[in-house]
Amino acid sequence: MFDAVRNNKRIVQVFLALITLPFAFFGVESYMRSDSSGQDVASIGNLKITQQEFQQALRDQQERLRAQMGAQFDPKLLESAQFRESIVNDLVSQRLLMLETVKNRIAVGDDAVRRAIIGIDAFKADGKFSNERYEGILAAQGMSPASFEARLRNDLTLQQLAGGIAQSNLVSKTVSERLLALQTEKREFVEYRLALDHYLGKVTLAANAAQTFYDENARQFELPQQARAEYVVLSMESIGAQLTVSDAEAKAWYDEQKKSKGRFQQQEERRASHILIEKSKGKAKAEEVLAEVRKNPASFAELAKKNSDDPGSAAKGGDLGFFASGAMVKPFEDAVFAQKEGEISGIVESDFGFHIIKLTGIHAGKEKPFADVKGEIVDELKKTAASRKFAEAAEAFSNIVYEQPDSLKPTAEKFKLQLQQSDWIGRQGSPAAGVLGNEKVLTALFSDDSIKNKRNTEAVEIAQNTLVAARIIDYRPATLQPFAGVKAGVEAMLKRKAAQDLARKEGEALLESLKKGEDKLSWGAAKRVSRMEGRSLPPVVAQAVFRMDGSKFPSYAGAEVPGSGYALFRLNKIDAGEKLDEARQQGMQRQLTQLLAQEDFRAYLQALRIRHKVEINKAALEVKER
Repeated sequence: MFDAVRNNKRIVQVFLALITLPFAFFGVESYMRSDSSGQDVASIGNLKITQQEFQQALRDQQERLRAQMGAQFDPKLLESAQFRESIVNDLVSQRLLMLETVKNRIAVGDDAVRRAIIGIDAFKADGKFSNERYEGILAAQGMSPASFEARLRNDLTLQQLAGGIAQSNLVSKTVSERLLALQTEKREFVEYRLALDHYLGKVTLAANAAQTFYDENARQFELPQQARAEYVVLSMESIGAQLTVSDAEAKAWYDEQKKSKGRFQQQEERRASHILIEKSKGKAKAEEVLAEVRKNPASFAELAKKNSDDPGSAAKGGDLGFFASGAMVKPFEDAVFAQKEGEISGIVESDFGFHIIKLTGIHAGKEKPFADVKGEIVDELKKTAASRKFAEAAEAFSNIVYEQPDSLKPTAEKFKLQLQQSDWIGRQGSPAAGVLGNEKVLTALFSDDSIKNKRNTEAVEIAQNTLVAARIIDYRPATLQPFAGVKAGVEAMLKRKAAQDLARKEGEALLESLKKGEDKLSWGAAKRVSRMEGRSLPPVVAQAVFRMDGSKFPSYAGAEVPGSGYALFRLNKIDAGEKLDEARQQGMQRQLTQLLAQEDFRAYLQALRIRHKVEINKAALEVKER
């Protein structure tokens, strides 16, 4: 519906959310080069994915996970073989898709790139694309418009290929109806738990069991190495805080901008009310309403409430409030800005139907006074100057940190920075450590030279326009906790593990008896659940219940519940589910289409891997002991 016309002006571009590969900005050269260092992590025919590319992707993923998980993030996750191989597989998929775009001559034109850039909110000022803001943001990120546009073009090209594959999927009605029936069917089951606590009293540990486990798993009981450090941070913000902009400088810049670009011109705004008649009702209906309005212009609001097909504004007598040029669809906007205040238009046709428009107010365009924009100007001038000064200071900062390695005080004094000290931090770090939680800083800080000689680390870039240098002032090496301090905890853990094994063995024996028809258990209350309601069950339970044989009743299954014991299930019956309403059927149909599209896309990638002879060098992915 035409709810306050402005909300419907833009064409919504749906990028396929089901394509989850991180296609963000890979240059063509990175897809096509074939240099090799002997430690390449993967090959695609004659093309290579280098160790350097892999390490950069690993760092990027680490930063994403750290931002998402906060204090729960564990850097050890990155050391697992499965995680590291998934990073390489993503890089391989990106390279394969780029090869396909080249082969099939898939390209994105200049207009598409331009539209994408104009649609990015970060590049807008006062709701409109600002070239000055665009260039300023790119400069702050160390990028030129040409390099950004080239990377964006590659990204859009990959999305075009992936989208074409996903959208080619078709789901037959028979398959769809069968899968929907499976989702809604109700399964009635009962459960019997063999609780782990029941078996704890039956466990007797060997006299030396805890000591043996402690000796064989000593690393689990190590207190990690820790350090206290002092550090300095050079950033655009720290430099900007030292800068001042006089009123005269701000006013001169304001006058210059006003002359050349009209940046501080406040747009004319107009207020209008309208009556919308949907096209399905025909233009004749709109003409009838217009005739009524002409007879009694004062009744416009009442006629809007009675006749308008725009529910958002009809309740308000058709009022759309004030809006500037560019907020409405063009035919509507052209009519409004051609009217005089109080004037009622004729029939105006747009994609939404037929409009009768009344102009009810005008706010003339005017210049924003200097006093209103002074703060904005000062901030912008500071940022511009800070960006320039940071580029000049970064090299000097790195040099002083290196040339005077035994103290950060000269660096802090030179750049008027605060010399800060940390609490005790570990090698793994945490968000609570602030800038010292950054993996690159920790790697430098806990290096052999830094620990033994307490020398400055190199200047480490932890973010765009942010450098950190640190120095250890106190250090604790990793130490093994005494056995006496952990003995009780080890014994409790071993007892629970043994009790879990007892519960599992007895549960599996009972399951075999049940399958032979020997059912003497006191089952719990019956539960009825569909796959759509499966989230209400613990994952272990849901998996067991929905995998049970539904061709005969009763049917039995069992599942180990780690840390809690063992569970047995009896499936009593399966009933057809309730018929879904049209809206829910369509929603599930869309989900099904997306799932099948994902499978098609995975199959496409797998076919590409076979065609291009992809090989993963797993040895190059291994984490080397530090």
